[in-house]
Amino acid sequence: MNINDYSYDLPEELIAQHPPKIRGDSRLLVLNKESGKIIHETYPDIEHELNPGDLVILNNTRVIKARLLATNLAGKEREFLLLERHEHTLDTHHWKVLYRRKIHQGEVYNIGNARVKIEAVYNNGIALISSDSNLSEVSEQYGSVPLPPYMKRQASHEDIKRYQTEFAKESGSVAAPTASLNFTNELKERLERKGVQIAYLTLHVGLGTFLPIRSDKLTDHVMHSEYYEVPAETVRLIQEAKQTGHRVVAIGTTVTRTLEYAHKEITEGPATMLSGEADIFIYPGYNFKIVDALLTNFHAPSTTVLMLTAAFTGWDKLKTAYMAAVDERYSFFSYGDSMFIH
Repeated sequence: MNINDYSYDLPEELIAQHPPKIRGDSRLLVLNKESGKIIHETYPDIEHELNPGDLVILNNTRVIKARLLATNLAGKEREFLLLERHEHTLDTHHWKVLYRRKIHQGEVYNIGNARVKIEAVYNNGIALISSDSNLSEVSEQYGSVPLPPYMKRQASHEDIKRYQTEFAKESGSVAAPTASLNFTNELKERLERKGVQIAYLTLHVGLGTFLPIRSDKLTDHVMHSEYYEVPAETVRLIQEAKQTGHRVVAIGTTVTRTLEYAHKEITEGPATMLSGEADIFIYPGYNFKIVDALLTNFHAPSTTVLMLTAAFTGWDKLKTAYMAAVDERYSFFSYGDSMFIH
């Protein structure tokens, strides 16, 4: 399989640059992956697509202010992007970062009142920095929201709230689980009143999600690992849903990757808390073990998240749905509209 086979034409003006004025006030394309039938609805209409007993799973990760501007002693400015948190990197005085312009081991930079030192420079655009200050606190005080580069603007005060889900809890992501940006507490309450169950897991979104596929052959791409936790209660609810014939509905590709990576422990083991490093690359031909329905945003061509969605849907039907979304002038990517695939 070649990555160039999974592309489509997207007018640049359809890439959402800002969130909808009201959270949840976005559109929803509903796709039946068996028949190919398409329905145009709004995001809150997901209520009508879910049944009592369905289990909806959300990613409760919190996006950190990961974009940092640093100045060295010669006055030269550099930009660092803190990478997602991992269980084995809880030392907040050392952090791996992405960097854009050339840096050197041993250099010292100032970020506000904090001083950081380049401890190591790797050959893949990643460096290790250290600081006498807590870098979590430095990022919160001096950092900015790490908006994707296709939003051709600087992060605003509005983004601090809107590039974050309403239920964000566990800090560690450098990109939002965007499918749930419009999943409001009001919608959650309506679903629960209907008898839909809600559960959570954590996957800290990072390089595994947003690094581009650089190899022509899909099978040559190696996924970067991202830390996850699935609470025991979520495992129990999944086991119960599977045993009673109810659907497991993943809100987003990050939830999907976590569940599919840990599918064996979830379905065959006891209902205990699971954690680890998920590096699963899902592309067409994959047989889904846990997820029965998927709510996700519209993704960029030739990306791992598009590959996952194509695997779940079938590329022919997915591409047809994407072209329908273009014709109907849907908004694309992080702050854009969503689709529900069942």
